[in-house]
Amino acid sequence: MENTAFQSKISTLLPEISLRFNEPMSRHTSFRIGGAAEVMAFPKNPEELSRLLKTSALLDVKPAILGAGTNILAPDEGLPGLTVCLKDCLDGMERLDGNRIRVAAGVTMARCAVFAANQGLGGMEFAHGIPGTVGGGVYMNAGAYGGEICQICESVDVMLPDGTLQTLTCEEMEFSYRHSCLEESGGIVVSAVFCLEPKPVEEVRGKMQELMAKRSASQPLDKPSAGSAFKRPVGGYAAALIDQAGLKGYRVGDAAISEKHAGFAVNLGNATSRQVKQLLTDVAQKVKENSGIQLEPEVRIW
Repeated sequence: MENTAFQSKISTLLPEISLRFNEPMSRHTSFRIGGAAEVMAFPKNPEELSRLLKTSALLDVKPAILGAGTNILAPDEGLPGLTVCLKDCLDGMERLDGNRIRVAAGVTMARCAVFAANQGLGGMEFAHGIPGTVGGGVYMNAGAYGGEICQICESVDVMLPDGTLQTLTCEEMEFSYRHSCLEESGGIVVSAVFCLEPKPVEEVRGKMQELMAKRSASQPLDKPSAGSAFKRPVGGYAAALIDQAGLKGYRVGDAAISEKHAGFAVNLGNATSRQVKQLLTDVAQKVKENSGIQLEPEVRIW
């Protein structure tokens, strides 16, 4: 297959950066859905990320930023231009002092929580079972079991679309439910400092195990999904509203509402992006008819 003009240009301009052409998005999303990315880049450090952003601007291309792809529905037809994958690329964790750690954006939330536990630091237990990277978690203020990133985040090193770095405080991040200011600014998380609480290692590990057991018992972790399909609406819980509308097991092709947990949309084998989108549309419509409450997808639809 002959290279596209964009593939040829970017490989010439960035010979030192790891690039893959026509890389299936299905390999990089937890839904296991998505066509080929024209170019996927894997920057090893902030300097390479900065070069990628500056080169994108030069070529008048807006890159898509991907972590572990655990909250993404990628299009069946693939993505033109540049997709930047940070998972396991921007890597590293360090303890700064008695109760603070700095973690790079490409580290998974699970690894970060285990690192904190091994350091005898509590406060990240809720994050242990959240799929995805620290970068994605900070970007969308991820949370579970009463905990949220905004409760432990002290500051975030952010790369702006022009490739320059700035540090934002927790307040400047403007965290709210599943949201931060980065969604509007287009900034990319490079690393974050978390302020935690010294606790006995076994106590922290015990809490993590307890939450993971809860998650395993209630969630369809054996099937590809993107976690909670819908945001928590005012006046109820998405899973309960979907269940009350009789939609557990509802299918569009191989995309389905989980029989185990009504808040999850799952891929039963060969679901397409189109099928998942139709599923989410149908479910939101039926819940609105049944309860009067409008559900909004938590899954990011690319």
